[in-house]
Amino acid sequence: MRPARSSGVFVRIARFAQRRKLAALGVWVAVLAGIWVAASAAGDGYRDDVSLPGTESQRAADLMAEHGFGRAGDTLQIVFHSAGGLGDPAVRTKVESALSDVGGLPHISRVSSPYAGPSTVSRDGTVGYATAVLDVASEDMSLDEVQRIVDTAKSAEAAGLEVEVGGEAARLLAEGETGTAETVGILAALVILVLMFGTVIAASLPIITALFAVGSTVGVIILASHLFTISSYTQYLMVLVGLGVGIDYALLIFARYRGELLRGRAPEAAATTAIDSAGRTVFFAGTTVIVALLGLVTLGLGSVQGSALALALTVLATMIASLTLLPALLGLFGRRFARQFTARAARRAAKNPSRSEGAAWRRLATAVQRRPVPAIVVAAVVLGALAGPALTMRLGFADAGNDPSGTTSRQAYDLLAAGFGPGVNGPLLITVDGGDRGAEQPAQAAARVLAVTAGVAATTPPTVSVDGRVATVLAVPDSAPQDEATAELVTALRADVLPELSGQTGADFFVGGATAATQDYADKVAERMPYFIAVVVGLSLLILMLMFRSVLIPIKAAVLNLVSIGAALGAMTLVFQEGLFGIDPAPIEAYIPVLVFAIVFGLSMDYEVFLVSRIHEERERTGSDETAVREGLAHTGAVITAAGLIMILIFGAFMLSPQRLLQQVGFGMAVAIFVDAVVIRCLVVPAAMQLMGRWAWWMPAPVARRLPSLNLESRPEPADTPITKEHAS
Repeated sequence: MRPARSSGVFVRIARFAQRRKLAALGVWVAVLAGIWVAASAAGDGYRDDVSLPGTESQRAADLMAEHGFGRAGDTLQIVFHSAGGLGDPAVRTKVESALSDVGGLPHISRVSSPYAGPSTVSRDGTVGYATAVLDVASEDMSLDEVQRIVDTAKSAEAAGLEVEVGGEAARLLAEGETGTAETVGILAALVILVLMFGTVIAASLPIITALFAVGSTVGVIILASHLFTISSYTQYLMVLVGLGVGIDYALLIFARYRGELLRGRAPEAAATTAIDSAGRTVFFAGTTVIVALLGLVTLGLGSVQGSALALALTVLATMIASLTLLPALLGLFGRRFARQFTARAARRAAKNPSRSEGAAWRRLATAVQRRPVPAIVVAAVVLGALAGPALTMRLGFADAGNDPSGTTSRQAYDLLAAGFGPGVNGPLLITVDGGDRGAEQPAQAAARVLAVTAGVAATTPPTVSVDGRVATVLAVPDSAPQDEATAELVTALRADVLPELSGQTGADFFVGGATAATQDYADKVAERMPYFIAVVVGLSLLILMLMFRSVLIPIKAAVLNLVSIGAALGAMTLVFQEGLFGIDPAPIEAYIPVLVFAIVFGLSMDYEVFLVSRIHEERERTGSDETAVREGLAHTGAVITAAGLIMILIFGAFMLSPQRLLQQVGFGMAVAIFVDAVVIRCLVVPAAMQLMGRWAWWMPAPVARRLPSLNLESRPEPADTPITKEHAS
C-alpha cells in the first residue's frame, strides 16, 4: 500500500490516530473519566445572570437594593380557593394551620396570611393567597425541598377547599427532565445509520464519537460553572447541539471513508483520505459554527454569553473527536468494514448491475440544471411564505400560565387570575427616587395617578425605605403579563404618565418588576440584533472567501442561510406564538432567535462547505463547471440528506421535553435543518451554481493577492490501491 502524497496536518493527525489507536482511545477514556470524577465531586454552580445594564428595570432593581428593599430569596404564593368562601371558620382553621406548618420548614423566612388584609382576598371572598418568603433564590432550592413545601401547604385541602402553590420555585416541579428526548434522538439516529451503513458497529461509531465529545464538554462546563456565570439551561442546549453536530461531523467523515473503501483503497489509506478531505471540511465548517456562536458575545447579555462560550466549546470538542477519536476507531474496525462494505456493495451490484452510486441525485441535479430559474422561484415562494410570520414575532418569556395544566404552578396562576384579574400574575413595580426631599409624597401622588390610568386595574399603597428616599408602588394591569396590552401600558407609563408626574413632583420614577424586565430584555435583544448579525455574517463571509477563493459563493451562502433561519423563525411563530397544533400561545423566548440564528447559521455552513467543496474537487478533476455541480451533488446528496435527517430527529425529539425553551429551540433548528438540507442544498444551490457557471469562482485579482490561501483538498493522490488479502483479512 502506498500512502497518499499529501503530508498536511490532517494527514498526520489521521495517521497518528490510526497507528496509535489504543493510545488515542485511552486518552479519550481517561479525559472523560477524569472530568466526570471531578464534576461529580464538585457539583454544578449554575446561576442565571438576568441583569440588564442601562435599562429602566435594572435601574429600579439597583435602587431597591441600595435602599434596603433587596432580599436573598424569592417568594411562593400559596393560593386557597373555596366556593363557600374563605371566611368560613372551619376553612380558616385549616388554612392557618397549614401556613403555620409551612412557616416551620427549611428556607422559609416568613409567611403572610391571606387574612392579614383585604388586598389578598378576592372581592367575592372565594380566592386568597399567602406569601411565603424564601431565604434563598428559587434555583438554589432542591426539588425535594420544594415538593415538601407544596405537600405541607396542600395538607389543608379538604372537601370544598383547594390549595395550589405558585412562584418560580414551584415552577421547577413542572420542568421535568430531558432524558427521554435525548434517548429518542440517539435511537432515531442509530436506526438511520444502520440503514445507511448496514451494520450496528459502523452505525455506532458516529454516535460514540459524539457522546465522548458531549460528555467531556458537559463535565468541563459543570466545573466552569463555579468560576463563571453559566445559566442552568446551558447544559441541555449543549446536549442538543453537541449530539446533532457530533454525529453530523463524524458521519461526513465516515461516509467519505466508506466511499474510499468502495473505490478499492486499503483501510488506512481510506481513513487518511477521508480525514484529509472531509476532515478538513469539518474543520472549516466547525470553525464557522464557533465564530457564529462567539458572535453572541457581542450582544452583551450575561445570560447568553456563558451559553455561547459553552456551545462553542462543545462544537470544538466534537471537531477534535471527529479528527482524533474517529480515526482511532476506524483503525480498530477498518478491516472488518473493508469486508462488509465491499461485500454489501457487491451484492447490490449483482442485484442491479445498471445502478450506479448516487444515480438518483445525479438525475435530480440534471433536472435542476435544465431549469434552474423555475427551481429557484418555486423555492423562494415556499420559503418566503414560511418566513413571513416571523415579521409578527413578539419576544418575551413564558410564565406559569404556560406550564402544563396539571401542575400546581399553573393552577395557582389560573386561580389568581380568576380571583384578582389577569394582571395580578405580572404586577408592575413603580420605584420612586425622591432624593433628599423624600419619596413618600411623590409615591402617594403616583398611586393616585396610576389608579385612574387606563390599563391599570389596581394599585397598592406606597412602601417607603427606612431612609425615606425611595418608595415602591405596585400597579396591577388589567391584562395578562404576556398580553400586548401590558407591553403597551409599560411604554405609556414610561413615555407619558410618569415623566409628567416627575415634572410635577421633582422625583424620578422607574417601571420595574419581572414584566417590565421582560420587555426591556426583548428590546435589548432587538436593539443589538443587527450588530450581531453583521458580525456573524461578516466573519463567515471572510472564512468562505478564504476557503473557496470566491466572492459570489460566500454571498450566496449567507443569503440562503438567512432564508433558512427566517423560515425557522416563521415556523416557530406559527406554532408557539399563534398556538398552531394546540400548543399554548405565548411570546417567543427573548433570547431564542439569537441562539437559533447563531447555531443554525453555523450548521447551515456545514452543508454548504461539504457540498461546495466537493463541487470544487470535481471541478478541479474534470475542468467542467456543469459536470462538477452534477457530480458534487451525486457524491454528497445522500450523505447531506442522511446527516440532515439525523439532526432533524435529534432536534425534533426535544419537542418531547417539558421545558418550553428546549421545545422552541429544538423545533426551530429542526425546521431550519430540513429547509437547508432538503430545499436549499439539494435544489437551490445546484440551480444557483449552474446559473453562475465559472463566475462562481471569480475573485478580483487585488483581493485574491491579499487573502491567504486555504486549500480545500490535498494534492492529487495516486491511483486506487486495491485491497489485498492481507488488508481484507
